[in-house]
Amino acid sequence: MVSRAYTVAFQGVEARMVEVQCAVTAGLPAFSIVGLPDKAVSEARDRVRTALTSMAIALPSKRITINLSPADLPKEGSHFDLPVALALLAALDILPDDVVQNTVALGELSLDGTLVPVVGALPAALAAAEQGRSLLCPAGSGAEAAWVGNAQVIAAETLGDVVRHYTGQSPITPAEPGEVQQATHGRDLRDVKGQERAKRALEIAAAGRHHLLMVGTPGSGKSMLAARLPSILPPLTAAEALDTSMIHSLAGLLDEGGISRTRPFREPHHTASMAAIIGGGRQAKPGEVSLAHNGVLFMDEFPEFPRTVLETLRQPIETGEVMIARANAHVKYPCRFMLVAAANPCKCGYLSDPARACARVPQCGEDYMGRISGPLLDRFDLRVEVPPVAYSDLDLPPSGDGSAAVAQRVARAREVQAARFEGMETMRVNADAEGDFLQQIAPMDEAARALLGKVAERFSLSARGYHRVIRVARTIADLEASEEVRKDHLAEAVSFRLATPVAA
Repeated sequence: MVSRAYTVAFQGVEARMVEVQCAVTAGLPAFSIVGLPDKAVSEARDRVRTALTSMAIALPSKRITINLSPADLPKEGSHFDLPVALALLAALDILPDDVVQNTVALGELSLDGTLVPVVGALPAALAAAEQGRSLLCPAGSGAEAAWVGNAQVIAAETLGDVVRHYTGQSPITPAEPGEVQQATHGRDLRDVKGQERAKRALEIAAAGRHHLLMVGTPGSGKSMLAARLPSILPPLTAAEALDTSMIHSLAGLLDEGGISRTRPFREPHHTASMAAIIGGGRQAKPGEVSLAHNGVLFMDEFPEFPRTVLETLRQPIETGEVMIARANAHVKYPCRFMLVAAANPCKCGYLSDPARACARVPQCGEDYMGRISGPLLDRFDLRVEVPPVAYSDLDLPPSGDGSAAVAQRVARAREVQAARFEGMETMRVNADAEGDFLQQIAPMDEAARALLGKVAERFSLSARGYHRVIRVARTIADLEASEEVRKDHLAEAVSFRLATPVAA
């Protein structure tokens, strides 16, 4: 007789169902696991055997075979411990076989039978709901998994609790979702003295999810501005929060099962590897571009990143997803992020200051900014110079609107876009608009149309650059609650694309 339990194997954010088959047959005593397991899965036999021994359950002197089906799907991770134990307990007639088969389980076993939290409980719960099964997981993962809602989640502390639950001795109350974590922004745009043009660029970028490049001397406030971007971004919608949390669940970043409505803000160091930025490694884990999904990826000292890393950003920026290709797996992750980059104008940083610039001016600036290729630069919708602020201005009262006022304008613009793109899967904000639909949502008066034609001809805009100017102009019009894209909207969009030290 073969008993069966069910768990999942992760391929990107997709949780694929795995059938755990257990057969106890006559023969020399042995405990083997087959079905393409990795080292952590193969070691499950020792953890399961010891955990059962701690519960005074002795394994029979027979041959125990665990098969993980489909056999050609790679199985990775310690979360296979619990389903292996369930299948074995069902084969020994300790647990009802029909109840075990109606459950998707994941969890790591310690040697005393305690269940250790694992990553991926949220996508596993979603897979269980699609199959019409309940989810069994460690207590530490229950609050996270319960967010799916369509699947009953049983969160147990120990393997003994699991046995008592399924035998009716001591039922476990289904888990409840964790707390919704509210945004707490201690940084305000009013902290930044001057830089009104850069603040305006930040507002436009937040409203339409446009990519932004800031160039300025050291200490001019580029990082300070970027750090205040989360304070003006609208909270994640319920669908976006679940979508983002699926990725964070696989990365083990969810705190105590709580789902945050705050948009991700990732800021990797410029020494980060390609696998860290794009994703990969032994288990093809999500990288920073995916962890920033529906949020912001801030890359300070942008030209200092390795050239190969920068060039790999080009495709994810356009498609909103990244494919990690390995010899044994092809894993796809979503990555619709807003890229905010900051750079010095040259290696020494003082290209525009004759008193402090190095002897290689202006060649040093051309060489330094040349590390950013033309195709990558073309993908930035907004480019703004961040000049140094005079020390005498630092004691002046705050200027411009604070984060609260800017956030209200951004939220209204996002609401307009949500209604505009309702029902569309590939387009959610103005930065996603393309083709004929972009022309439909951005009607222009004659003056605006004439200006766009002149700019495109004078500066030889690429087709991508042409459309990105229209998208930014549409966002500026949304911020002013204008149905039509006027000449002043287009002029401002053009100014942010061309009037910078790195204009192309």
